[in-house]
This record gives sequence, structure tokens and C-alpha cells, in this order.
Amino acid sequence: MKFKLIPYALSLFFFATSLTQCSSSKTNNNQGFVEFETKPSFVLGDVFFQKWIAGVQGGGSGYHLYMIVKENKKHVVFDSAYFRGLKAKLTPAKIGYIASFKSALNQKSDIKMSGESLDEYGNIFPHQLESNECVISYYEKDKIKYLKLDSIIEKQAEYYPRRPPNEE
Repeated sequence: MKFKLIPYALSLFFFATSLTQCSSSKTNNNQGFVEFETKPSFVLGDVFFQKWIAGVQGGGSGYHLYMIVKENKKHVVFDSAYFRGLKAKLTPAKIGYIASFKSALNQKSDIKMSGESLDEYGNIFPHQLESNECVISYYEKDKIKYLKLDSIIEKQAEYYPRRPPNEE
């Protein structure tokens, strides 16, 4: 009689275990869930952004995000920044790193951009960010990590002239 209960007990155990495995994987894979780092291995200085707009019709507009890195002993590789529903590559610059985001304002008429960030290819980020927050992605030991930065400082906008000034 005891031997007949063992297969039922084992099957019940495996069934219960499989249910908990499924529910835990759903929780961790919550539609692009991203876990933010709390103690990065590098030290950042100022992080700020500027709006920019070209002085000619269709010349474009957007934001430049500047990030100053004070210390990077583990030589992490900075990849991208997510800001105001847009995504841009972080590239080395004179003062640190810069990400250039193009907005829908003042674009050429043949370029179709949507006001909804989810409609643009590659602009999807699974977290809602405030207007003064951004997320940077970086690689450390071949593993991608994310850091959320808040209270990003807005500097005075740059308005580019219609044409270069005359050099007299």
C-alpha cells in the first residue's frame, strides 16, 4: 500500500516544483525588466543636457546629454543612454561622453517620426522615466548593466544660426 502512494507523491512534488519554476521565470522576465545597479564601479561627475535646434527649416532638433566620468578603474565600456523616450549611443568627447538625441521637432518633411516613443524602432525602454532622469547602459566584464541617473541638470539651449557668421 505504501508503494502505491510513492509515485503519486513524487508526481505531485514534480508538478508543484514545475509550477513554482514557471511563476518565478515570469516574474524575472517581466516584459524587459531591467535591474538598476546601485553601486557602479566608476565615479561620475556632472551629467547635464542641452536642447538644441537648427536655424534652418528641416535642420533638426533634439538634446545633447553630457556625462563626465571622474574615475573608471575597471574600464567599463559605456554603450547607450535612454532619455525622454529616446535612445542614443554614448560616444567619447573632449569632456567625457556625449549622447545626441533627435526629436521630432524641425525634421525634414520626408522623415516620419512619431510622438510616441514606442512607435520608433529602438526607442523602447521598459521603465517610465521622469523628464530629468536618464538611464545609461554599459558593459562590465562582458555583462550589460544599467544605471539610473536622476536630477539631470538642464543647461541653456543651443540655437544654431542659419548660416556661419562672416569672417571679416
